[in-house]
Amino acid sequence: MKFFSYFTLLCMICNGFCTTTKYFTFEEDAPGTEIGNLSQDLKIDPEEDPETSFKFIQKTNSIIHMRKADGLLTVGEVIDREQLCHRSPQCLVTFDVVAFSKEKFQLIHVEIEVKDINDHSPRFTRNETHLDVSEDSPLNSRFPLDVAVDLDVGDNYVQSYYISHTNNFVVEVSTREDGAKSAELVLIKALDRETEEFYTIEVTATDGGSPAKSGETTVYIRVLDSNDNSPTFEHNSLKVELSEDAPVGSRVLKVHAFDPDAGINGEVVYGFVEGSPTDVTRVFQIDLISGEVTLRDTVDYESKKSYELHIQASDLGSNSISSTCRAIVDILDVNDNAPEISIKPMTSTSDGVAFITEAAAEESFVALISTSDGDSGPNGYVRTTLQGHEHFKLTQAYSDTFMIVTTTTLDREAIPEYNLTVISEDLGTPPFKTVKHYTIRITDENDNAPMFSKASYDVSVIENNIPGSYMTTVVARDLDVGKNGKVFYSLIDSKAPDGSPMSTFVSVDPHSGSLYTLRSFNFETLREVEFAVKASDKGFPPLSSTTLIQIRVVDENDNFPYFTYPVLQNDSAEIPIPFNAQAGYLALRVTAKDDDSGANSELRFHILEDENQLFSVDKNTGEIVLKRRLSSSCGDVLQITVSVVDGGREPLTSLASVRFVVTDTGAQEDQVVILLRSKDDETVEFDVWTLLIAGFAGCCVLLLGAISVITVSCAIKRRRRSFGRDGLYGSTPLSKSNNTGSNVYNGANAFLRNESESMQPCLYEDKSLDFEEKLFLPCKPFEQTFLWQDEKYCLQRSGASTTDQLSVKDSGKGDSDCNDSDSDSSGAALRRSLTTFQPMARGSFGDWRSGVIQTRHTLAPPGSAYTIGFSHTPLYHTTHHLNTHLNTHLSARRWNEGPGNMQNRSMQTFSRTGTLPSYSAHQERRSVSGDQAQTLTRAQTLTRAQTQTQAQTQTQAQTEVATSF
Repeated sequence: MKFFSYFTLLCMICNGFCTTTKYFTFEEDAPGTEIGNLSQDLKIDPEEDPETSFKFIQKTNSIIHMRKADGLLTVGEVIDREQLCHRSPQCLVTFDVVAFSKEKFQLIHVEIEVKDINDHSPRFTRNETHLDVSEDSPLNSRFPLDVAVDLDVGDNYVQSYYISHTNNFVVEVSTREDGAKSAELVLIKALDRETEEFYTIEVTATDGGSPAKSGETTVYIRVLDSNDNSPTFEHNSLKVELSEDAPVGSRVLKVHAFDPDAGINGEVVYGFVEGSPTDVTRVFQIDLISGEVTLRDTVDYESKKSYELHIQASDLGSNSISSTCRAIVDILDVNDNAPEISIKPMTSTSDGVAFITEAAAEESFVALISTSDGDSGPNGYVRTTLQGHEHFKLTQAYSDTFMIVTTTTLDREAIPEYNLTVISEDLGTPPFKTVKHYTIRITDENDNAPMFSKASYDVSVIENNIPGSYMTTVVARDLDVGKNGKVFYSLIDSKAPDGSPMSTFVSVDPHSGSLYTLRSFNFETLREVEFAVKASDKGFPPLSSTTLIQIRVVDENDNFPYFTYPVLQNDSAEIPIPFNAQAGYLALRVTAKDDDSGANSELRFHILEDENQLFSVDKNTGEIVLKRRLSSSCGDVLQITVSVVDGGREPLTSLASVRFVVTDTGAQEDQVVILLRSKDDETVEFDVWTLLIAGFAGCCVLLLGAISVITVSCAIKRRRRSFGRDGLYGSTPLSKSNNTGSNVYNGANAFLRNESESMQPCLYEDKSLDFEEKLFLPCKPFEQTFLWQDEKYCLQRSGASTTDQLSVKDSGKGDSDCNDSDSDSSGAALRRSLTTFQPMARGSFGDWRSGVIQTRHTLAPPGSAYTIGFSHTPLYHTTHHLNTHLNTHLSARRWNEGPGNMQNRSMQTFSRTGTLPSYSAHQERRSVSGDQAQTLTRAQTLTRAQTQTQAQTQTQAQTEVATSF
């Protein structure tokens, strides 16, 4: 069929993305018929951009073809509009196309209307129809005819009905609710059965096509004898509404016809007229007696919106004449359809997944979302939203179609995949919602070059390496995937220092990046090699990066030192030497060289052979000098062997034989003379490190000595303290006399200690007490000590004043402490202030011979600390001389007198009779037990009783002593 070049191009730019283009074509056009050209109509010139292309987003059929290069649309196959769109007034073929031009994507919505051609004729359901009419039917009685059906639409559908010529009937055409044309025979002249009993009428239905087509049917009418009365409907035409969700069996309507005849002539029955459409008889049913129409099957507003029912009523009499009633049933829409979502990605290989390149620009098109709802009105209005990620949004393309577009540039290396949710909800009550999950995957672009882990690599290779040996591996990573991320390595060829291509020195594995040597390196000729390695991917276009490789050749001790002076011939040289050369004469300075470097080139000289022991050599400078003057006995030729040794780990040595020939020529005055060092040529060289090490060793020795001294001092102090504690409370007597069996007083030094052995280490102060209540206790608890009662001492400190009083006076009656005449039996002093003093094993007296006993006070005010020395050695008519002087202010009176008034006072001399218990008895008490202890106690008690009388005679002397204290 000829191509119609008329087209309508509607360019609706939807947010700059979508263009809607409309074309039309006719059905039954031949395949290949051109419909339109997208590139021409949208002003896209493919010649300006060879990469321009047009592509279906999602092709559903093959009736339309499109050329990829320029978007030419053609008919793919013959289109049958009636099959494609049935009786729809408008038949559209829609699809979406993505145009890519100048690196931009453009969405094109294409609508092709398939126009109808008059390729179908009207057709009646029956070729002939029989109709019985009573001869007494009133004028204008109407008799419905079968409806002609035409598959075409519009003007090509049935437009009119015609009947053959007759004087009694005419045809009237009406339009039904669905747009179809229906015809009725109308009686315009009374019938007379006796005149004409049968009528034959040809009914023709004609469409509006050009040329027009028609269809015919024959109606046979039989005239019957008159019946008194015919059933008559209350309403000849009815219209009702039925909800589409009405259940089967629901009542639709009820008709009623009245027949005044009696008996069976008045009994009316109902039914659908003969030839009613099958969709009517399938969906509805009518009760023969009651005329009630009920629902036989469900109805669907989306399938058929209305039904036209023709109901007839007839009585049971003979020659019954029926009457008809037309009922229109309109179907009401309810919200019984959820929205449907159709997603058409621009590129996809699987359902539910869309792909977009990471190179896509901002606001690039990703996928097309189409929504639909079979309901009508608010029930069919759909609201669509997109959830999942802020990198995507919805933009309306046209009607109920939306586009998913990007809001920013994408990066596959950061986010390779997005999971989105599309939600469509209608406005019905209650609303229906459809949720569809969709995945967008980002396709990789070659936007990342391979990156080396290091900008440069430093590699050390020992010289004389084996060709082909492994050096190192360079690594480059590419964040892309697939071929875009596959890395291979190559050597950027350059020139070596000797001008040779670098590819002759090293090689690189293209897959692993491992570097290998291709030749053996020689440190003496090539010390450093520098070249570049390139890492490239296989993307299009490929991306690459480079790294610098620096190979440092490490020296190996592979070269022997050699003498440069004197010039050797066959490893020997002759050097003249004057006959009168003196000791220290510089005979020769040998020089040598080593091609290695570092320690491998450090040279030392030695004399290996010297029969006369005449020469010595400086191992650093190579100066060979005479150790003593030459004499005739040395001979005319003096031969030595000199060696030069390098400093390598495995040192290499070269030898030279030097023959000194004695000449008659005397030594010049300016001849160099070397002062020889002692011990031949060996010297002790002290460098900085030697000094540092020696200093450190000396510090260590000093530290060790200090620690030893401190340790010994601490041990001595501990022994002294232990000895002091045992002096009174332990097993050691107070007397220093070695004669333990002596009963003679040995002087003050026999029991007094040095000031350093003061009471301070053995007392501690109870700081929980107030100032007036300080308690000093010894480190070691007191043990029971047997002392004589007559020299019992008592120390009291008055809490009422700062004056301390010392009493050594005993009542002489042998009383206990509580009965002592000088003791505070009432305990008032203790109630005032309590200070307890325990007797000390060692005193804090000064020099006894000086006649002054020095005391030191502990942590207390002046006059509150006392140190008293006691002698427990038995005396027999021995005069005691006790010179004491309190240095610690024993009382307020003494304190006020000042140091100047403190005079040395001689102790009162008194004699004692009787036998005092030996101190050894006190020591033996600790080792005896049981009966022995009891016996010892009784002996001591007897002794005290014997001395009681003597003690009374000394009371006065003790009183004076106490007063002096």
